[in-house]
Amino acid sequence: MRDQLPDGVEWRRVWDIALRLFHWALVVCVVTAWGLGRFGPAIMTLHFYAGYAVIGLLAFRILWGLVGPAPARFGHFLFGPSATLAYLKRLPKRVPSFWPGHNPVGALSVFGLLAILILQVATGLVSDPEDFINVGPLADQVSSQTNRLATTWHYRGSLIILALVALHLAAILFYRIWKREDLVRPMITGWKAVRKDRDA
Repeated sequence: MRDQLPDGVEWRRVWDIALRLFHWALVVCVVTAWGLGRFGPAIMTLHFYAGYAVIGLLAFRILWGLVGPAPARFGHFLFGPSATLAYLKRLPKRVPSFWPGHNPVGALSVFGLLAILILQVATGLVSDPEDFINVGPLADQVSSQTNRLATTWHYRGSLIILALVALHLAAILFYRIWKREDLVRPMITGWKAVRKDRDA
C-alpha cells in the first residue's frame, strides 16, 4: 500500500515497465562487465558479451528517449542552466522535491552516464591491448594508434564509470536520508509521489 501524502501531492505512474526493465538490466550488465574487466578471467569473452548487452540496452534507451512515454523522453528532462541553478538552490532544503521524473540534477547524471557508457563500448569495440586475445571485434578497422588510444580510454572510462556510479548511489542516499524521498521504489513499481502542479 502506498504511503499517505501531504496536500498538493499525488501518486502518479511515472516510469513505464520498459524503462524500469532497462534500468535494472543496465545495472546488472554494467556491474558484470566492470567486474569481469577488472578481476578477470584473463580471457574476457564474458566481458565482451556483457559489453554487447550494454550496447543493445543503450540502443534501446536512445530509441525510448525519442519515442517512449513522456517521462522517458530526453526532451522531458532537458533543462536549461536557469532551471538547473534554481533547483540547486532548493536542493539543501530538507524537504522532498516530489519531482515528476528526472529532476534537473538527476538529468545531468542520466546524460553523463549515457555519454560515458557510449564512449566505453565504442572504445571497447576498437581496443587492442596487444595480448593477441582480448582484441575488440572492430580493432582491425582502425589504425594501431587508434587501438592504443582506445585501450587507454577504455581503462580511464572504467574509472569514470566507477566515480559516476558512486555519485549516483550517494545521491540516492542523500535523497533518502536528508530529503526523505525514496528514489528506488519508483524505479521498481513505476509509481512516484509528485506535486500536482507539475506536469507529467
